[in-house]
Amino acid sequence: MLGNELRTARLILRPVNWPDMEDMARLKADVGAFGSMLGGVRNRARAEAEMAEDVAFWAERGIGIFSIIEQGRFVGMTGVHERPDGRGIGLRFALFPWAAGRGIAREAAGTALTFVLDAGVERVVAVAREDNRPSRIVLGSIGMSLLDQFERDGHIMLLYEKRRMLFQW
Repeated sequence: MLGNELRTARLILRPVNWPDMEDMARLKADVGAFGSMLGGVRNRARAEAEMAEDVAFWAERGIGIFSIIEQGRFVGMTGVHERPDGRGIGLRFALFPWAAGRGIAREAAGTALTFVLDAGVERVVAVAREDNRPSRIVLGSIGMSLLDQFERDGHIMLLYEKRRMLFQW
């Protein structure tokens, strides 16, 4: 295993690896899950290339993307990657539409965010479309603050961030 497996009361977050490829390919091809992600839905070749990047990122950084498992079933992904737009370490999450609406995204993304900040990352960002209310609710509920906005492909995008708390005595 490349990284730590994380557990919540109902979820297992497992660092992605090649055995997850079929589930990740299905998730990334699902318009309801990936349609509003940067780059949109992915074909199989792109999903495989991203899996290679994710595995390498875990090996290099000790943080990365997790598969979300609920009751033994793959329901989505969350975690961090290096954003291709240069904004830094970015939190992302996506669930199959049939798994949405039960707080899984909040629980999983919040757990992954805490893990990454505890691992020493100083700042994590996330981007959501202004009209993506469910993602905005998740980001606010896990303590991310709205920082800025910009336009991308005719949509207003909102930039959130969370910084690691530094205690001084």
